[in-house]
Amino acid sequence: MKVGLIYTSTTPELIELVEQEVKKQLGDDVELYSLQDPSILADVRAAGYVTTAPAARLIGMYMKAAEEGVDAMLNLCSSVGEVADSAQDVAKYIGVPIVRVDEEMCREAVRKGQRIGVMATLPTTLEPTKGTILRMARECNRHVELVDCLVDGAFGLDQDQFKARMTEMAGTIAQQPPLWCSRAEKGAGKERHHLKKEQEPEHENGSGEDIFLKENSYEKDDFPS
Repeated sequence: MKVGLIYTSTTPELIELVEQEVKKQLGDDVELYSLQDPSILADVRAAGYVTTAPAARLIGMYMKAAEEGVDAMLNLCSSVGEVADSAQDVAKYIGVPIVRVDEEMCREAVRKGQRIGVMATLPTTLEPTKGTILRMARECNRHVELVDCLVDGAFGLDQDQFKARMTEMAGTIAQQPPLWCSRAEKGAGKERHHLKKEQEPEHENGSGEDIFLKENSYEKDDFPS
């Protein structure tokens, strides 16, 4: 199996961690093909959202990986996750899945908990990740409440410093009220999904368990066999 690893920004340490995890999930005989373009994330950070030019360059990287014969590709940047979503029809047509690094993480959080903390090192990551969680909640017919946290200064730290900083910030948001709430209600023979901004915590359904999310989580089942 050949897997494309699509980075928008990276470090040698990140590359090593990703490759180790992919081999752990898929076996040591997996072939890895990596592409990276740091200008994509730089442009997204400068604009505050994904503009046309970086989106086009990222889609070009997907197509390049497909031309090189990968069986699947892993999109490794949550800030551009919605670009991966937009390319899913093409991915299905050419038979090469594009897997978002954060999608299964968001799905699992919705399965396991109701009150979900979203922690990110860049502001451009927060909204796409929250959008993915809310989409998963709709698909699973679950009610979730979101608390978000921008962890200033964590981007670019080594792994030990990063984990320490994220752990510290997780403690600070554990008692915060949710910022956004998704409700799935049934009425008139159909489901109605509502999103509203929340001022105070409320727990209607689910376990009420607090779940904290950060980037770079994926499972073997995300990839084709």
